[in-house]
Amino acid sequence: MSSEEKDNSLQPTGKKPHGFFEEQPLPVIEEDPLALRHRTRRDVLLFGIGALAALAGGGFLLPQQTLSRMGMRRNVDSPAKEWFLNKALRIDDDVAEALYSVNRMVPTYTKSQITPLKNNYNGATPDPVYISRWTLTLDGLASGLSISLDIQNLLTRFSVHEQITRLVCVEGWSAIAWWAGLRFDDLLRAYPPTSQAKWARVESSVNLDASGNPAPYFMSLDLATARHPQTLLATHLNGQPLTVDHGAPLRLLVPVKLGLKNVKAITRITYVAEEPRDYWAERGYSRYDGI
Repeated sequence: MSSEEKDNSLQPTGKKPHGFFEEQPLPVIEEDPLALRHRTRRDVLLFGIGALAALAGGGFLLPQQTLSRMGMRRNVDSPAKEWFLNKALRIDDDVAEALYSVNRMVPTYTKSQITPLKNNYNGATPDPVYISRWTLTLDGLASGLSISLDIQNLLTRFSVHEQITRLVCVEGWSAIAWWAGLRFDDLLRAYPPTSQAKWARVESSVNLDASGNPAPYFMSLDLATARHPQTLLATHLNGQPLTVDHGAPLRLLVPVKLGLKNVKAITRITYVAEEPRDYWAERGYSRYDGI
């Protein structure tokens, strides 16, 4: 602003200034009557189509016995119903992915707000003997090499970042925890993936089933989410090194995703161009799992 503009801005205008908390007058918005009628008619049509689609979809999911009482004889049991639900789930994923923004941060909390975090391994908790032999293998790199790093490589090469965020589980529970570790984005910058890569396949070879037998766990993560500033490869929980219960020595922390994406005891990350297999997506869950 020029000095002249500054001076003019200080001159009285003859209007009483509004207080900061005083209610402001609503602006007058002029609208072409023809455009308004067209917009209103369009909105009514869209609402009607949406309502009919919701009604049809809701009816489609009713039990067959109920549909029969309503006079609908078509059998809509599986696989037709399963196909419909899978399509609906995919639409939810697509919307969540379209709304994703690297600038959207999840809330952070204070240490006084930390809550207990349960051990939520898919199966049995692994024997800690694996930790002494643990390495992280990186594949799909621009260099064409396969790199193996141990926990000391990671802790000495990369800066440690801390954050207190909420972990949200698909089962309905959540917990606030204090995490520390390296940013996934820093690992991507140090060991760049191939230029075609859009996904990371994140694996844990130490995962066990409920009987304690090896059951490798694998998950797909889009690289846009991997580069989010709050996505960590965590090494510490609540000020202490990770315990086996919580994925020692390195686990993925993606606070913009549901807990099933937060793989414990990561052993391999592979960068690929096409969306890789995902453990829970193959079992009927969402593939994107954004929150």
